[in-house]
Amino acid sequence: MPLNNNIKGAKTTMRPNRFVKCADFPCSDIRKDRYLVPDIEIQPEKVRALMISEAPPEDATDYFYAQNNPSYMQTTVQAFNDAGFDISSIEDVLRLGVYVTTAVKCAKTSYAVSPETIENCCVRILENEIGLFPKTETVLLMGDTAIKAMNFIAKKNTGKRIIPIGSTYKIRNIIYSYKQIRVFPSYLQTGKSYLIEKSKRRMIAEDIKAALANH
Repeated sequence: MPLNNNIKGAKTTMRPNRFVKCADFPCSDIRKDRYLVPDIEIQPEKVRALMISEAPPEDATDYFYAQNNPSYMQTTVQAFNDAGFDISSIEDVLRLGVYVTTAVKCAKTSYAVSPETIENCCVRILENEIGLFPKTETVLLMGDTAIKAMNFIAKKNTGKRIIPIGSTYKIRNIIYSYKQIRVFPSYLQTGKSYLIEKSKRRMIAEDIKAALANH
């Protein structure tokens, strides 16, 4: 499907959910009725950073791009505020050149997502989604699921993982790269625990600040 460039002089725009799709939903530990890929009009050439979270919420009204201040966006806005960015909405995040998505595209049915599901989703969908943004300079991996997803993509293409095994707080200050893109392993910025775990909030803020330092 071609990108939308119908208006003379307009910037090229697209909707990610029209380019990345799951055809057969092979995973067993997900809710395929809660499948979500960002349905927003975006200019891919303006995206400089990707923020990859875990999975869509069980309630679609909590998703990043939902209306009326969804819960996923409330904690994400707080994370950017903690990092020193004066923002209040997903539109503000996009204006910073940051595209927010999830590693797994369907809501999970238990606390953790299986490695099989992560691998299925990232090599079928996430890798293509990342490829929509050719000017990406940095990728923020928000939590273990996103880290595993990026490692699956890297192993598929290079034969080795990007992020080593280990506690995130021990490995997060090392420089990691994938195809000239700086990759930051961090912590999940959604969910009720975000507001409670102050040390993780601090590290998330530091990672966001570092990832956007040169944008």
